[in-house]
Amino acid sequence: MRFVVSPEAPSPAGPYSHAVVVGGFVYTAGFGPQHPETGAVADDVVEQTRQVLENLQMALHAVGSDLGQVVKTTCHLRHPERDFAEFNVAYREFFDEPYPVRTTVGSELPGILVEIDAVAVSADTAETA
Repeated sequence: MRFVVSPEAPSPAGPYSHAVVVGGFVYTAGFGPQHPETGAVADDVVEQTRQVLENLQMALHAVGSDLGQVVKTTCHLRHPERDFAEFNVAYREFFDEPYPVRTTVGSELPGILVEIDAVAVSADTAETA
C-alpha cells in the first residue's frame, strides 16, 4: 500500500492523503476546485469542474496514472438540478468514450459547487492489462 500527497495538487484540507495505491488500483480523495497555487475558486460550475479535474489529474500523475486510467468517479454537485448539464460539458472535455462509470449526487459543499473522487487502474496494472 502506498499513500501519496502530490506537491502539485492543492494541499489536503484535513488529515488525509490525496491518493492511495493498493491492489492494482488508485483511490483518490475528493478534490475541490481550489487553484493549487492561489487557492482561488471560480464562480461557475464549468470552470470549477475543469479545475477539479485538473487537480485530480495532478494526484493521479503523482502515482504514475492519469485520467485515461480512471474506471469510476463519484461526483458531488451542490446544485445538481441546476448545474448537471453544464457540469457534463466540462466533464466531457477530460474523458473520452467509453466513459468511466459514474455516480453523481447532490451534496452540501460549503463554498464550492463541485467535488470529485476517482478510482483508477494503477500504472503497474495498466501496463499488464
